[in-house]
Amino acid sequence: MFTGIVEEIGIIKQIKQGKHSAILTISARDVLNGTKIGDSIAVNGICLTVTDLLPGAFMADVMHETLNRSTLTGLSVGNPVNLERAMQANGRFGGHIVAGHVDDIGKIVKVEKDDTAVWFTIQAKPELMRYIVEKGSVAVDGISLTVAKITETAFSVSAIPHTIKQTVLQEKKEGDLVNLEADIIGKYVEKLLSPAPKQQRESKITKEFLTDYGF
Repeated sequence: MFTGIVEEIGIIKQIKQGKHSAILTISARDVLNGTKIGDSIAVNGICLTVTDLLPGAFMADVMHETLNRSTLTGLSVGNPVNLERAMQANGRFGGHIVAGHVDDIGKIVKVEKDDTAVWFTIQAKPELMRYIVEKGSVAVDGISLTVAKITETAFSVSAIPHTIKQTVLQEKKEGDLVNLEADIIGKYVEKLLSPAPKQQRESKITKEFLTDYGF
């Protein structure tokens, strides 16, 4: 599990393409501290397992499903990527719950400067927009951001200078694609409220139950 607080920007050093997979070599510094083979690192919001450690870099396998659902297929050698190690149990929860499982790809349709902040408007499919709520959280390339505005087809977030400086947002422009992960809590609530198959025992969790207890 991650929190969406990017630790550093890494650089793609090598991409070894397979038929339906890839092996990435990513240069890094901070996220290598204490990292072991088998640990998880989020790369632009995608949870990848460290398969090898090199001086100043790590390697990770990327499977077919990940390539289909994310922007990793568009990466080239030299591209910057957001990096975050998995959250420690005794760490601060600075962002929100980020699983590192990308839901879909969004498209930046507008970038607008507002004093010191920068607004990004991102277009997403209706299947994903249903989970994005105003003042809720969303992970954009692994960055935990607060949703400020919503339309039927897009949402807007505002990034402060520190966030832009510490992440690949500094490189983003209109037309760029980004990895999106909606808040997982909404997905679980929807699942619990969905009608269960007849062969399963009916859930006692109802909309009325959640309302009575302040949800």
